[in-house]
Amino acid sequence: MGTSLQGKTVVITGAARGIGRECAVRFADEGADLALLDIAGDLDAVGYPLGSRSQLGHTAELCERRGSAVVAAAVDVRDTAQVDAAVKEALGRFHTVDVLVNNAGIAAPSGLVLHEISESDWSLMLDVDLTGAWRMMRAVAPVMVAQRSGSIINVSSTAGLVGYRNFSGYVTAKHGLIGLTKAAALDYAPHRVRVNALCPGSVRDNPLVEGRMLAEIAHSLDVPAGEYEELFLRDQPMNTLIETSDIAGAATWLAGDDSRQVTGAVITVDGGFTSR
Repeated sequence: MGTSLQGKTVVITGAARGIGRECAVRFADEGADLALLDIAGDLDAVGYPLGSRSQLGHTAELCERRGSAVVAAAVDVRDTAQVDAAVKEALGRFHTVDVLVNNAGIAAPSGLVLHEISESDWSLMLDVDLTGAWRMMRAVAPVMVAQRSGSIINVSSTAGLVGYRNFSGYVTAKHGLIGLTKAAALDYAPHRVRVNALCPGSVRDNPLVEGRMLAEIAHSLDVPAGEYEELFLRDQPMNTLIETSDIAGAATWLAGDDSRQVTGAVITVDGGFTSR
């Protein structure tokens, strides 16, 4: 077990599975205590199952086995009251919030050209992927400012840097998240609170963390289930898909003291995809 995050409290959204679970387990290995948040339920308009209560519970169990103290809660980042209550619960248990990982996000409804997107679907995408991160930041920032330390890590995407056909809502939300990161980094730099963004490329759906985002993006593009990994692999300069562990490793570095002078940064973990 590492000790780079010993004594720190980390809040992670979208923690039930995928990148969120991988980050939670990595942070637990590094000695952190954890507040694990996830919607733990489905949204009709999304069209695929979101993280469940049982998956969130499994993430918590994995972290507890590693010696972390854990609070787990069902939280919809679209709901300010739920967000504020979850942060209050974390503070009641741990008395501090040192790191926030804004990982909650949806990839659908997508797969349509811009003029075919309904206003409700457009609003849903932005409310979860962009405004949800803002709500979490607004809730934890006063705590971090008061303690004059903190690291906020926003999980954006290569879709925050380039465009993708038939994904205008997702692309807009992820570009907005990078803008939010840069503006917030300047707001909080005088208080020694850092804000950075991670931009994953095509992340393999690792069954160990029950990831399925890449499959759902492929589904939105009408790519057959047995072909999508090969299709995404063709665009990877390093000829390999990104692993959830790659994202967790970058997040661990941004959470720790070795990155204490890094703020407002946009870090790609994409195997060179956006370098073309």
